[in-house]
Parts: sequence; structure tokens; C-alpha cells
Amino acid sequence: MNKRKWLAAGLVAVSALALAACGNKSSNGPTAKPASMQSTYSATGPANGNNSTLKVAEINDAPFKGISLAVLQDNAEDQDVYSPGGEDQLFNNDKNFKITDGGLANQRLNNSAKTDTITLRSDAKWSDGSKVTARDIEYPYEIIANKNTTSQQYSADFTDIKGMAAYHTGKASTISGFTYPHGQNGNQLVIHFSSMKPAMKYSGNSFIWGTVAPYEKLKNVPIAKLASADEVRKNPVFIGPYKLASQVTGESTSWVPNKYYYGPAPKIKHITIQVVSSNNSTAAFKSKKFDFNMQTAPSSQYKNLKAIKGYTLVGTPALSYGYFGFNLGHFDTKTGLNVMDKNAKMGNKNLRQAMMYALDLTKTYNKLENGVAWHANTLIPPVFKQYYDAKEPGYNYNMSKAQSLLKAAGYKKKGKWYVQPNGKPLTIYYGVMTGSSVSEAIYQYELQQWHKLGLNVQFTTGKPMEMNSFYSTLQAPKQNKIDIFDAAWSLSSEPTPTQLYGEDAPFNSGHFVSAKNTQLMNNMNNSKAFNESYRIKQFYAWQKYMNQQAAYVPDEFSLNYTPVNNRVKNFNKAAWYITLPQFWDNLGLTSSSMK
Repeated sequence: MNKRKWLAAGLVAVSALALAACGNKSSNGPTAKPASMQSTYSATGPANGNNSTLKVAEINDAPFKGISLAVLQDNAEDQDVYSPGGEDQLFNNDKNFKITDGGLANQRLNNSAKTDTITLRSDAKWSDGSKVTARDIEYPYEIIANKNTTSQQYSADFTDIKGMAAYHTGKASTISGFTYPHGQNGNQLVIHFSSMKPAMKYSGNSFIWGTVAPYEKLKNVPIAKLASADEVRKNPVFIGPYKLASQVTGESTSWVPNKYYYGPAPKIKHITIQVVSSNNSTAAFKSKKFDFNMQTAPSSQYKNLKAIKGYTLVGTPALSYGYFGFNLGHFDTKTGLNVMDKNAKMGNKNLRQAMMYALDLTKTYNKLENGVAWHANTLIPPVFKQYYDAKEPGYNYNMSKAQSLLKAAGYKKKGKWYVQPNGKPLTIYYGVMTGSSVSEAIYQYELQQWHKLGLNVQFTTGKPMEMNSFYSTLQAPKQNKIDIFDAAWSLSSEPTPTQLYGEDAPFNSGHFVSAKNTQLMNNMNNSKAFNESYRIKQFYAWQKYMNQQAAYVPDEFSLNYTPVNNRVKNFNKAAWYITLPQFWDNLGLTSSSMK
């Protein structure tokens, strides 16, 4: 089941009726055992096929947007198709996501001075040969926090940088918490904080941004118009092993080596990344059209892909998860805050919980997902081993409990359907994205179960929505077309969830806000959280609390896996999450044609 992910197929037709759970007994049995897969693959023999083209699939059922600048990206597809450019990644990190030396820059945290000193390497250059500067490190913060930005990355965590709040509200034209020991064109930036956080030592944290942006190239473009500018759409520059050679917007990107890359010379002369639909992806691999895929392969096709000769399946636990979200309010563009609406249709917690108990996702995923995806129990995925609460029960099928919750909240049957406690009709609109035959069968099963519960749930627009249309509807500051939605997060490598579920987080499209949610998330990085056992307890408490509130409910964990053609050398799926430039500069080919 592939859901397009915010910074996320098959050929088998499955009857939704075959998925119906029977009776009212709860279903809390074990999920399917995850499929066993190696995390690396390297072809034997010398890399003598590197003058040929590496062909990569982007499995997606819609065009990619075409935004190359990492700070403006809001979906995993853009991140994927521009990744040979290195995503303009600032730091290296180890297998536990802890920031290490040796990347484009090194950082030095000083807890007593409350600073982070970031120093660029001497040979740091953009793909057009211009020098990467301290201002290039700082400029993403201006883009994120600007009151007219289209970036979705801002959250309250950034206000720990001195002067950030004043800049974000328009009271200051610059951010006072940045200083430049060698000038803005120098190689060093110092960030001054009001307090230090344990998350700061890990990549992907929500306090220190992890990519650079070419200030000199972008400075004359209003921040509000950056996402549509030629400098971002047509003629971008990168810091990674490859530079963009050409692209067909929404369809493909092509890459050649970047001679200014600071790392080892890339080993492949040409790379293409081509969008292919989930329903056509397996046939494409059978026809030897691709060496591997970026987005995870369809879970329903695991057995078919495993049988293709000339390929080896490679996978790792996904840095992502699927979830249900409920529309509980709106985003106030004047204050920059999410607001819970008192009379929101889905505002009753019992209604939300009942909808979740009506689904037997454990049985459904065990039946359809081949161990590649399984029923999730919390909003922290197991890839974060120390923070994931494996014992939190989540929502297991119990139709009797679902009925009891509705009745306790005052919902009454009027004919076939429940009506609201005030007696008014209740129609719930479910927003989902087009996908594989399996994913759409699961959507039909979910509708069937909610109808069985007695709720009149219908697809928004009457059918699954095209991805870009889905997100443009969902991301509107105020919308009433989608009451419950099914989507997925592609996560950063530090699990603090403020940027997803914070009061001022643009990504919080369900608009859930509570003082306890804010407090629990803040506790993950307060002064006590430098004690790891305390920090783990806060993550566990947050997972339990969010399950109880049922404003966002996890539905799917998965492996991120791909077939890898047996001519590819040094493929490391885990490195995709760890050091993206090194993932690409290590790849090689042993022959000019696929095996």
C-alpha cells in the first residue's frame, strides 16, 4: 500500500468484500513478521560499466512538483528526483543519525555559551563553481521563518534561535541570533540560542536546519515567489556528487557528475530518474527498464519482484509511517497558529475512536502486505528503536466497543445511519489518494467497515484523489471537503514531532491543538531531557496521549525496499537516510547493460 508521503502498488485485484472482518470480537493478534531482507547489495567484479546510464524509478501515481530547493519541498517525490544533487546536505551523520565531521560542514555545540558554530570545509562549492558561504547556511532560516514563505517547515522549535520570533512576526528584518566571524562570505556561522536541546546533536532535528541555499543566486527573488522561480525550477545548483543535466517537469530528471563536488569523484557518467506508476512498476522491472527504485516498491508485489531474475531485493525499516488524520479546525494565517474549531464535525473524541476500532487493519495488512507493511500502533515508527513504544496497543478491531463509544457520546441511529447528537444528519468525507489496486481495495474495505458501524462515510469527490489535488485541498488554511484523511509522513532522522503536530506547524493539517500535546513535545527537549531515560519516558507518554486523543492515528509501518539490478555496486539502502551524498557517490556499475 503506497501512500504519497509528505517530507511517501500492485497488479493484483482484491475484492474489498474479502477483507471484511467477521463478528464483534476484538482482533489483537500479532502482525505479520516483517519480510527478511538484506540492507546492502554490491555486484561482484570491477566497475567497468560506469560510462553507461544508471536508470532509476520513482514509483508515483502523479507527476512530481518540480521544487528542487530542499527548504521548500513538502513531499518525498521532489526530494527523491533531485537527490543525486545531495539535497544540499550540510552535515554527515552516523548510523544512529548523530551528526559527525566530514560533510560539507562540521558543527560544534557549546552548551555553556548556548551556541552552535558551523564551519564549512575549504573546498565547499556549488555545482556552478561558486563558493558556498556562511550566508548560504543562514538563508534557509530566513526562507522558513519569513511571514510570506511557502515553506512548510516552521515550528516553535526555531524560536530558540535568538531573534527568530521577531523575524517571523515581521518585527525585525533580520535574525539577530546569527553572527559571522569571517563575514557573510566567510566559512563560519555561529547560531545563538536561548537554550540548548538534546536533539541538536542529531541530524534532521527541528532546531538546526540541515541544508544550505544559494543566497547569491536567490537573493533577488521575493521569498514568496521562490517556489516558482527559474532558479529553483529550471536552473538549480547543488552541492552533491551530481548536477542536473536536464529534466521533464513532473516526469524525469537527468544527472551528470558535478566536478566541484567536495567528495570523491562520482563513478557513474549519467543517471536518469523516471516516474512510473505503481501499477506498472513491476512490469517495468521485469522488462529491465530500471536498476532500482527510489520510493519503496509496492508491498503487494513483493513475491513477484523477488522472483525476477537479475535482481536482489534490498530493504530497511522505513523512516516513515502511514496515518489517519481528522479535520478538527483551521490554520489562522494572521497568527500563524492552528486553531481547534469548537463545533468541528469530527471534534468528538468518541467518534474518532469508534472509527478506528471499526477497522481490522492487523488482519487486512497481514493478508495483503506480504510482511513489507504491517499495522502500526504509534506515531513513532520502530526505526527509532529507543523511542518507539512497542507495547502501546494502538487500535485493534472491536466493533462492539465502537458502537458503545458512539452511543455514549449521544450519537443515535436514524434509519441506516447515525446522526449527530443534535439530531442533524452526519456525512463524513474521506480523503485518500489514488494508488495501487491493493491500496484502493483497502480504502473500500475501510468504507465498508464504517458503513457496517452505521456511519455514512463517502470519498471526497466520490473517488480517490490525484496526489497534488489531495494535498492542495488538505493544505488550505480552512477547508471542509475532507473530514478524515489517509496519508503518510516521510520523516527527518530526529524523532521530535513538533514540526508535524505543533500548534504553529503548517504540516498540522488536522489542526489538533492542546496544552498537553505542546507540553509533552516540549518535554522531549527541555533541560531534563539531556537525561536519556527521562527523554524516552516523554516520547512514550506522547505516543500514549496521541492514541487516546485519536486526532492522528497510525495505520501502517513498513520496510522501504527495492529490487536492485545485479550490475549495481555499493548499493546501501540505509545510507539513503544517513549520508545522501555518499549514497550516490559510492554507486557504480559493472556492465553497460542490466543483468
